[in-house]
Amino acid sequence: MLPFYRRSAGRHDARHSHCEGIASNGGKNDRLARNRRHRRDLRPIRCRRTRKYSELQHLSVSKYATLKDALGEYLDALPRDMRPTRGALAVAGPVSGDEVKLTNLNWSFSIAALKADLNMCSLVVVNDFAATAMSVPYLPEVDCYPIGQRQSKTSGPLGVIGPGTGLGVGTLVPDAGRWILLPGEGGHSTLPPATQAESLIIEALRTHWRHVSAERARSGAGMVNLYQALRAIEGKRPDLLSKADVTDRAMRGNDPTCVKAFEVFCSMLGTVAGDLALTVGATGGIYIAGGILLRFKEAFASSPFRERFEDKGRFQDYLRRIPTHLILEESPALLGLANLPLEQ
Repeated sequence: MLPFYRRSAGRHDARHSHCEGIASNGGKNDRLARNRRHRRDLRPIRCRRTRKYSELQHLSVSKYATLKDALGEYLDALPRDMRPTRGALAVAGPVSGDEVKLTNLNWSFSIAALKADLNMCSLVVVNDFAATAMSVPYLPEVDCYPIGQRQSKTSGPLGVIGPGTGLGVGTLVPDAGRWILLPGEGGHSTLPPATQAESLIIEALRTHWRHVSAERARSGAGMVNLYQALRAIEGKRPDLLSKADVTDRAMRGNDPTCVKAFEVFCSMLGTVAGDLALTVGATGGIYIAGGILLRFKEAFASSPFRERFEDKGRFQDYLRRIPTHLILEESPALLGLANLPLEQ
């Protein structure tokens, strides 16, 4: 998805600030918003006031052949004095050079060419979950829904994981009053079974994909994949269900296979979240993003997620001290982009 936001500015702001466009691209929607930032705001992150995006717009990516078309339509509709001169873009895919290809969408682009086409003086492009991770220090407490018992104040690296169109993973590391973003593609790591039942599920999924990644079971499509795998194990033909159908039936409790699929989804997500916490030493907490779980936060909180998160043998006590939160902010990647250091 792709957003841009605008922050209103007074006279002082107008002289010493510039407009920025910020956008987050996912597999189905683009979110666009605008921001106004002080030119000389080079203070450490901990000293800055949180910037919150505004004038959020959602665009369906299916309407556009390219990312440039989607961004161009939004920018062309703006009054000249509101058009951003600098941009920041979060994309669902790896960013390791000028050429960027999205993982779950048939879009690719050159950063340099896009910057020129949009007539911007600078354009920063980051992985979407790196941007989501950047939002965590700026989230108000009301947007952090605790999963498991509330923990005392913690510090250290932060891990972010989020099931949506795919499975995003990002990390934020504190360094002398600033934050260092560590993007990654952990959603494409191999899906690990934690029980014999999960081994059977993965074997069923392997009939469709040689490599069964975490994303195959922990995403919107993954919810459907789990339902279909469970029906295959039961020796029954699956109904043609969408992810919304699976979760709706699970919440109503009128389809035992859908109920099981949601339980397995949460359990497996807990396993991967615990792996992330151990891998990056996320003593500052693990934050779960993505739109799938927002509608079911109470059901998610009472699911096996937290039990599975801590179920790491000799390191159970270590993980017990690490808080886990569900992010309730609608567009955390935009909030992260709005607060990226200018020197990024």
